[in-house]
Amino acid sequence: MTEFTIASFNVKNLIGADQEYYTYEKYSPEEYAWKEDWLADQTLSLDADIIGFQEIFDEAPLRAVLDEATRRGDELNAAAVPDRSKRYSKRAIFRKLASRGYKDAAVAFAPNVNDGEPGHRRPGVATVSRFGFVGEPEVIQDLSPALTIPFSDLGGDDGGHFTLSRLSRPVLKVRIPVGDRVITVFNCHLKSKLGEFPRNNGGPAPEIDLTKYDAVGRALGALRAATRRMAEAWVLRKLIVEEIEAGNPVMVLGDFNDSEHAVSSEIITGETPFKNYAWMRRHDAKHGGDRYSDAENTYIREAIESVKLTSAEKMFVRNSARDMVYTTAFGGVYESIDQILMSRHFHPDYADRIGEMHYFSVLNDHLTDGSHPEAPYNKLASDHGQIMAHMRLID
Repeated sequence: MTEFTIASFNVKNLIGADQEYYTYEKYSPEEYAWKEDWLADQTLSLDADIIGFQEIFDEAPLRAVLDEATRRGDELNAAAVPDRSKRYSKRAIFRKLASRGYKDAAVAFAPNVNDGEPGHRRPGVATVSRFGFVGEPEVIQDLSPALTIPFSDLGGDDGGHFTLSRLSRPVLKVRIPVGDRVITVFNCHLKSKLGEFPRNNGGPAPEIDLTKYDAVGRALGALRAATRRMAEAWVLRKLIVEEIEAGNPVMVLGDFNDSEHAVSSEIITGETPFKNYAWMRRHDAKHGGDRYSDAENTYIREAIESVKLTSAEKMFVRNSARDMVYTTAFGGVYESIDQILMSRHFHPDYADRIGEMHYFSVLNDHLTDGSHPEAPYNKLASDHGQIMAHMRLID
């Protein structure tokens, strides 16, 4: 039985020292050293075989973090893992304690095509795999043709349309060989909840002037951001369904910038089927009792379930006494916006599964809510928890 771990890690603005990424925002050499140190420790704690990283501005700092995590792991192995001359060296505990490092791991980096000059940088994503990749990684960001979403006005007229020609951040698609299987892994970072405000004749948007607070205008900015996030979720959903329909097991990880029950998240995971469609009146009913047949019920449920994704967090909570996992804390609200999703190839209730999750980890002790003076927000650590699914493949 082949075991592997897969994790998602939003590092929060990883870039080298003295490089202005957002306006007036940069790390001093000392701040960068602290951040690299913290990220290396978290990466070593995860020790995951596959990691999807978000908010990576440049590849070099990420490789420096991986190198440092590897160095520390080697030191730990030398001190805590016995060599083969010790009669107890084969005990299972030492296999668990040993760190494998990332010296030979493959790294796929997807820069953001929206990236600009200093002060106007935009981060990308990266996926690290100890198993390497099958074929070339694919980056999806510019859409050709553009996605056009038509609307109908409820009064019966044309309601206009929304057009998406580019994702706010890239989606990175890789195929990873694990055991005798190849798994398609998507790494994403959807549009944030920060409002979108059109510029005013080339100048700054009036809604950003908080001394002239415009509650209605800022609400409209949040609507624009949500619309973009849901459109990006649909683009990702289309890619997922294509992979599943091609017969490929799929795992999706990243920062969704929404909780699991938000519309954008449900677009990605797919519909949840009703228990019995034979109770439901047909879409083309000719009379009040015209309902779907038992055979049609079976077909509909299979069609929906075959392309549905399941949250690793939800599977973990179902099988444990814990009732809460969170990856962000802000304004007194603790929620999960980072997810690992998997196709039914890994669902324990699916008869033809190829594997399943046996544990789920979250590293969130560093998260603090800045509204409490006794727990000040730390700007150098990540503002996200790290999540990891522990998987077993059925050989």
